Amino acid sequence: MVDFIEARKRIERKDHSMREKVMTIKEATRLIKDGDHVAFGGCQYSGTPMAIIREIIRQKKRDLTMSRTIVSFEGDLLLVGGNVKRVITSWFSGGVTWGVSKIMRKYLEGGEAEYEEWSHLSMCLRYKGGAMGIPFIPTLSMLGSDLLEHTDAKELICPFTGEKLCLIPAMFPDLAVIHVHRADPFGNVQLDGLRFADMDIARSASKVIVTTERIISNNQIRREPDKTVIPFFCVDAVVEVQYGAYPHECYGVYEPDFEHFEKYTKMAREKGVEGVKEYLDQYVYEPETFEDYLNLFTLKTILDRTKAGREIYNE
Repeated sequence: MVDFIEARKRIERKDHSMREKVMTIKEATRLIKDGDHVAFGGCQYSGTPMAIIREIIRQKKRDLTMSRTIVSFEGDLLLVGGNVKRVITSWFSGGVTWGVSKIMRKYLEGGEAEYEEWSHLSMCLRYKGGAMGIPFIPTLSMLGSDLLEHTDAKELICPFTGEKLCLIPAMFPDLAVIHVHRADPFGNVQLDGLRFADMDIARSASKVIVTTERIISNNQIRREPDKTVIPFFCVDAVVEVQYGAYPHECYGVYEPDFEHFEKYTKMAREKGVEGVKEYLDQYVYEPETFEDYLNLFTLKTILDRTKAGREIYNE
C-alpha cells in the first residue's frame, strides 16, 4: 500500500501551473512507467480510454497494476498483451451478457497475474479517500462479506455510536487515464452524463492523462465553469482523439459496438488466449495509428453507433 502522507507529498510536488499540455497518444503513454499503478476511468464498457490502452500494449509496458471500478474487455487485452500483473476491481467481465472473463480466470487461477476484489462501492470509496488525501474511509459496505478476509479492509467499533464499521483504505494510483467529452489545452475537463469515479480518480493519482473527443478553447470552458469537473492543475497530458473510447461508448456521442463485442467474445470463447492474440494482431499491432484502427470498422457501423449515441438529445 502507498503511504498516504507520501502520496499527498508527491501530488503537491507536481507542476500545477496553467500551461499547455497537448500531446500525441505516443507522447502521453510514455508518462506511464513499468511497474506503475494505472487507474482507468469510466466503468465497464462506458468511457473506457481505449486509445491509450492500445498504445500501452503497443509500447509493451510491463508489470503494471491496473485498477478500475468495473473491468471489461480491456482487461483481457492487457493481460494477454503482457502488460498487467495485478488487477484491482469489483468485477471483471465484458458485460453481464458474456459472463465472467474466461481469460481473466486462466491468468489468475494459473498464477500468471494477481486479482484483488472489492465491492462496487468500496472501489469508489478507495478513490474518494485518495482524492481527499486521507488514509481510509469508514463505511458499512462489505460488513458481513468474506471480502474482509481477502483485502486490507479493517473493522472498527465506532467511538460515537458503538456500531461496527468497515475501514476502506484509500488508493493513490501513480497515474490515471480518463476519456472525456471536452477539455481545453490546459487540462480543464468537462464530462457529460454519468461520471462514475472519474473525478476522484483524477484527484487521487500523481499524474493524469486525459483523452478527449474535442479540445476547446479556454474561453469556451469559462463560459460554463460549472461543467468543469476536473481542473487543470490535476492534469499532465491532454490528447485529442475522436472516438477514443471506441468500440466502447462515450455518453451522448456514440454507443457501444455490440456486434464487435460479439466478434471478440467468439474469438476468446473458441480459441482462448490464442483468439485474443489474433485480436491483438488485427486491432492493436497491425494498425499503426488510432485512425488506422478506426478504419477497420465500417463507416456505416460508426455512423450508426454515433446516431444511436446522440438519440438521448432527441427525447
